[in-house]
Formats: sequence, C-alpha cells, structure tokens
Amino acid sequence: MKDNKITNPSSIDWRNTTSPAQKSAKLGKPYLYSVENYNETSTDFILLGLFPPPSLGLFLFILTIFIFLMALADNLCMVLLILLDAQLHKPMYFLLNQLSFMDLFYICTTVPQMASCILFGNKSISFTGCGVQSFFFLTLAGSEGLILMSMSYDHYVAICFPMNYPIHVNRSVCVLMILGSWAMGAVNCCPYTVYVLHIPYCRSRAINYFFCNVLAMLTLASRANRIHEYAVFLSTTIFLLFPSLVILGSYGKVLLAVYHMCSWEGRNKAYSNCNTCLTVVTFYIAPFAYTYLCPKAYWSPAEDKMVAVFYTILTPVLNPVIYSLRNKEMLGSLGRVTQKISSLKM
Repeated sequence: MKDNKITNPSSIDWRNTTSPAQKSAKLGKPYLYSVENYNETSTDFILLGLFPPPSLGLFLFILTIFIFLMALADNLCMVLLILLDAQLHKPMYFLLNQLSFMDLFYICTTVPQMASCILFGNKSISFTGCGVQSFFFLTLAGSEGLILMSMSYDHYVAICFPMNYPIHVNRSVCVLMILGSWAMGAVNCCPYTVYVLHIPYCRSRAINYFFCNVLAMLTLASRANRIHEYAVFLSTTIFLLFPSLVILGSYGKVLLAVYHMCSWEGRNKAYSNCNTCLTVVTFYIAPFAYTYLCPKAYWSPAEDKMVAVFYTILTPVLNPVIYSLRNKEMLGSLGRVTQKISSLKM
C-alpha cells in the first residue's frame, strides 16, 4: 500500500489546481511577479521598469528621487515666483507659469510609481490605476504641446505686432488658450484610455515600460486593430505636427523681424528669448516624434524607454532651468522676491 503522506512539498504539481501566487504561499516562498508566471487570472498589470532587476536598485532609486525632487523644486519655484512678483504678471509669464504647472504634475504622474517599483520591487499596478496614469499622462503631454504653441503665438504678436499686442494677447485670451489646451488634451486622451481598458489582452499583462504607456500596452492586445494605429497617427498630427509647424512658422517670422531691428539691445533680447523657447520646444518635439512617428517595424522597447526618460523626467527639470538662467527678468524677479522674503523674516 502506498503512503499518501506528502513529505516533499516542492514535488507537488499545482498547475491544475492553484495560481502561481498560491503555489508560492503553500511552499513558504515569496512570490515574485514576472512575465512567465503572471497569468490572465489577475486584472493587475505589471510594469517591468527601465532595466531588469539590477544590483544598482538603491543607486537608481536615489538618482530618480534626486531628479524628481529637483524638478518639483524648480517648477514650484517658477510657479510661486510668477505669482508673487507683480512685474511678472504679463501674458508671457502667465503662459510660462502654466507650463511649469503642467511639468509639476507631469513628473508626478510617472516617477512615484517608478521609484516604488525600484525600491520595493512591487511592480504591480491595478487596472484602474493604470487607466488613471495613462489618462493624466496623455492629457498633460497633449496640453503641453498646445501651451508651447500659445507661447510662440505670444512671442510672434509681441515682436511682429507690438502696437496690437494688448488687443490680441491679454489675460482673457491667455485664459482661453490655457483652458482650450487642457480641454483638447483631455478630450483627445479619453478614447485611448477607454480603449486600452476594454480591449482583450493576451496571457501576459507585463508591460515592458516604467509607466502605463498606451503603445506598450497595445503590444499585449490579443488582436491588432488598424483603426487604433490610424487614430494614433491622427492625434500625433494634431497635437505634435500641427503645433510644431505653427511654432516653427511663428519663430521664423520673429527671427526675420528681429533681423531688421535697428536696436542692437532689442535684437539681442529677442534672439535670447527665441533661442530659449526653441530649445524647450526641441526638447518636447524630438522625443515624442521619435516615439509616435517611428514606424512600427522599427519600434524598439529598450530604445523607446530611454527616450521616454528624457521627456518624462529630464524635460520637466530642464525647462525651468533654461527659462530662469537665460531670462534676465526672471533672475531679477528671483532677487526681488528673495529680498522681500528676507526682509519679512527680519
């Protein structure tokens, strides 16, 4: 008669009775999420992150947190500086304030989840959480392009039509441009968010990314949808190519008008402002163009993730630095506000 007593738990075949998490619990082992053992029984997604589980986890966490805190401090400083200094209450700085506000929320959308994955190793994100993250990321990404386009229009009117500037660009117009940017960004991202949350997925729900990127999520879909690819191309045209053409056209006319200026001081100031704005615009357009306009056959998750680091983490850090260091009016305002705060403390 055979002995039915189980002496070796590792020899049990749980495949037909329990999930991977249950196996690990019964064997007394910690359950680690991976592409191989994560199946369709869970509704959560798994974010694989930038790199495989490395020995540099603590270093990456410290570096990520440092950049995150630096971006928060830079953008929050810009927002408060423009609000506190009355001399910066102009349409140009009103739009710049909104750009910093967007960058502030932009980096908060992706980095905290990424840092948590690095530090605790918990790569799981709920189905709803993934949808919320995708919604805010797409909304902010689309709205920021339209804000940059609005800033280029502000520069164009200020230099090419200075006498009509108070009429064409005032506080009411700026409010309309900002509200329009947010509304169009939200309306654009709603169909994509709803779509990725309702399509059927394959066995694996492991997203080869460090946040819920729609393109990476679509690679897990059980069936391809050509209509969605066309919709992505259309959105890219509206929110990337069209603003880029308007921005380039606006600054092209600005540079032409600056070239014919008689005042050397005015010419240098205009050139400096244009160079600053074009630098920020380039940092925004180039990575998104690579990600969303690259043919699907040449799409590489590893390269795309490194490009995404640039526009999700580094750009929010660089934007306020570029605007503050190359703008004498911003530096002067920083000195005035600092002096005012120091006098209040004394």
